[in-house]
Amino acid sequence: MSDLRSLTLKQLRALTTTVGQGTVTGAAKVLHLTPPAVTTQLKTLESIVGAPLFERGAEGFLPTEIGAELLRAAEAIDTRLALAQERLQALKTGAAGTVVVGVVSTGKYFAPAIIAAFQRRHPDIRVKLAIGNREAVIAALERDEYDLAVMGRPPPGVAVHQTVLGDHPHVLIAPPDHRLAADPDILAEDLLKERFLAREPGSGTRLLMERFLDRIGHGRAFEVVEMGTNETIKQAVMAGLGLAVISAHTCYSELREGKLVALRHVGLPLLRQWFLIRRADRQPNRAAEVFEAFLVERRTDFIPRL
Repeated sequence: MSDLRSLTLKQLRALTTTVGQGTVTGAAKVLHLTPPAVTTQLKTLESIVGAPLFERGAEGFLPTEIGAELLRAAEAIDTRLALAQERLQALKTGAAGTVVVGVVSTGKYFAPAIIAAFQRRHPDIRVKLAIGNREAVIAALERDEYDLAVMGRPPPGVAVHQTVLGDHPHVLIAPPDHRLAADPDILAEDLLKERFLAREPGSGTRLLMERFLDRIGHGRAFEVVEMGTNETIKQAVMAGLGLAVISAHTCYSELREGKLVALRHVGLPLLRQWFLIRRADRQPNRAAEVFEAFLVERRTDFIPRL
């Protein structure tokens, strides 16, 4: 295998477009090239890698394992180039810069208020907000796609600089008419009979819920039904489909309005913290420094207190 640094962006785009279109002819039209030119790019790329990158199937060109790895590399390169283009454009148009902020999904209930307040004070700095689950935010941090991130537990596999923003309580919610709603001394046995609603595996809230139930049940099995979003979980709990451990910030309004209740049990609420995180091995740009200083200064204004 030759040094991968000898490959070109044109070759990578020939690969990604051919796989995406399913044919060399289709890729040629998208790339405004002739089919032989695309074929030449693909053969050169295979020569550099030293292995087939795809195989023909009923649905067109399918990547081999090696081809799939190269496609992931191409996607990462495109992401970094797009980010660089956005930042360069901001500088060329006279803006002071751009900051990309990743926020875990439970933070979406207060993150927009942070961005809005920051933009009022610093209209010359563009802020790009990206929302995702914990796994997605950590993966993006590893790929160096975010300048800053707001999340719960800092990622174990990435060296980061972290600042505590405030408390992040998690509560066990139920509908107001639930049999345990008015019980001041709920037993673990009572809870383990219930069905629990949770986000996908990898969600920070789900991990917290599973640890809590494992602790009070001493490892006993419990029923979990997976649901796609926090909004779906709240609606399902209100409908009586089960209980859920969820960020109190996620259901702040519903608790105040009496649409949901927080059950009382020893150890609840589960108290965690919100962190502002940036990679320790990267020097933040000026826009990120300004945003970080703003959020640390104003953090008590934005993190809801129950």
